[in-house]
Amino acid sequence: MEWFVRGFMKASLTWLGLGVTLGAAMAAHPAWLVYRPAHMHMNMLGFVAMMISGVGYHVLPRFSGHPLHSRRLAGVHWVVANLGLATMVAAFGLAPHLGTRATPILAIGGVLSALGAYLFIFNIWRTINGPAPRPMALPVAAP
Repeated sequence: MEWFVRGFMKASLTWLGLGVTLGAAMAAHPAWLVYRPAHMHMNMLGFVAMMISGVGYHVLPRFSGHPLHSRRLAGVHWVVANLGLATMVAAFGLAPHLGTRATPILAIGGVLSALGAYLFIFNIWRTINGPAPRPMALPVAAP
């Protein structure tokens, strides 16, 4: 299994653990419901989207019969997706205390998260299409 596949799966499980923990804390302390956006993003972008990415990177090249378009791009996706989500979660955690001053942090996290999704789309799309056909060499006429 590729390192980035394992990375997405482990990140997914980590985000699930964090999201469930925050959910339990919100149940125990109803005042913490202000952190619901962080909880939701941990579970949806963290657990669900990262698990889909990890499984997708592992399975879709096999289903398509083509090698993954770019292993490097998959690694960049892993870094960008986790950085973006961590930034968003931090901003959602700060928002009840900072108000609109947390918005620029949230925007940065959102842009990074979206970029991660676009990288996944591009990489898998190119994988499904397969490698670009090589141009045919034109026959050279003998003198």
